[in-house]
Amino acid sequence: MTLGTILLIILILMLLGVIPTWPYSRGWGYTPSGILGAVLLILLILMLMGRI
Repeated sequence: MTLGTILLIILILMLLGVIPTWPYSRGWGYTPSGILGAVLLILLILMLMGRI
């Protein structure tokens, strides 16, 4: 596995962890998942361009 693949897996797991479906995170809204989604998108673009 490359470093990029490991980072992608970690970011996907973090994205699933911040979805506001659990009682403690309902007040957060979609902001945490939106930020992690943007980071995931940037990482995916960099991987496709061959930078990572």
